[in-house]
Amino acid sequence: MNLQFLGGAREVGRSAILVNDSLLLDFGMKTADPPQYPVGGLRGGGPEPDAVVVSHGHLDHVGAIPALLSSDARPTIHWTPPTYELALTLARDTLKLHGGTPQCPFTEEDVRRVTEVSETHGYRETFEAAGHEITFFNAGHIPGSAHVLVDDSEVQRTSGNRTQADDSETRLLYTGDFHTEDQRLVSGTDARPDADVVITESTYADVEHEDRDAVEERFVESVKTTLWEGGTVVVPAFAIGRTQELMLVCEAHDIDCYVDGMGKDVTRMIRQHPEFLRDGEAMRRAKSNARFVTGRDGQRKRIADQQTVIITTAGMLSGGPAMTYIPEIYANPVNKICFSGYQVEGTPGRQLLETGSAEIGDRHLRVSAQVESYDFSAHADSGGLRDFLSDYEGTPLLVNHGDSCEWFAEQLRSEGHDAAAPELGETVEI
Repeated sequence: MNLQFLGGAREVGRSAILVNDSLLLDFGMKTADPPQYPVGGLRGGGPEPDAVVVSHGHLDHVGAIPALLSSDARPTIHWTPPTYELALTLARDTLKLHGGTPQCPFTEEDVRRVTEVSETHGYRETFEAAGHEITFFNAGHIPGSAHVLVDDSEVQRTSGNRTQADDSETRLLYTGDFHTEDQRLVSGTDARPDADVVITESTYADVEHEDRDAVEERFVESVKTTLWEGGTVVVPAFAIGRTQELMLVCEAHDIDCYVDGMGKDVTRMIRQHPEFLRDGEAMRRAKSNARFVTGRDGQRKRIADQQTVIITTAGMLSGGPAMTYIPEIYANPVNKICFSGYQVEGTPGRQLLETGSAEIGDRHLRVSAQVESYDFSAHADSGGLRDFLSDYEGTPLLVNHGDSCEWFAEQLRSEGHDAAAPELGETVEI
């Protein structure tokens, strides 16, 4: 089996791995200015796989998928039902924001073609893709997220490389993004399928998350204190996963909230797939507890004056309805901005956390409102990664999807694992 790392190697973003020159695992984009895509280029210069298998519906794993259909190639795309719908939602949003510019590598026609070549699968349902046997397992990250098990025994048989006594097939486990602990939205992964080699994410390899229950308790206490004092709480949140998690937290603690941005559409969608949620009934209650913002007739400014909680995109204050809410509440020290996830360096959210001021839209705001940060991460931390990988002692580990891949691979080697961190563009023979 040969593996070519086209993206996500020693970085977070634009995940893409080509297996045996025929099967592509993920095809994402890295949010930057301008955006970055998997190596090799797009529109005729990139990979031309026979099939694509997608781990989950976040931009860094699905953001460039439609570009694979911009030529005459029509590879079948395999994913879970939520991942399929999330990918389409993100593609249409990219078209809305950047369509017709160099920042968008595909067209509306390419997105339409995605609907024609897609096949959806549930967890633990084995299927064929580009001559490989594929099985999805719950990865515990967001609804529909999957570990991807790839068995190339079919390739070995059909290529004539295998004799009756030859057991040369390889089973590859691509973890995608995963979490080993339960969230309110999805259950943590408990899948540990047998594998001959593991490609593992390492986003939080050097971080220990605070206990989730303790994070939630601090968040709820802080929010309720601000509401009791007459303030407004704005919670910047990622549309996929984080918005719904916070809706569940608010409902569980009897906190009324508004929800704004793409998270509204995502919430409606995932409620159609309760089998991919930890508790579909809890999600129904959370939806009933929340009020979705339409944004018409100055509604957002009126809501910002209320004693309430507003869960809104963008999670790092880089766009979305947050651009309206923050300028309305920033000057009052009773109000509060509660970040719900990591703030990437260079984003307005990171600037605000570090300096107390930020560029919001076309304004530089020195914020008097209280600013707090809570770790509601949907990734395994250092302990979770090691716990998962402890079941693969003696199995070669390839570390990707992290800012410290080389460091983590070295740590794993010191603990007795056979681990390496492939470079961007590198091909690894297994």
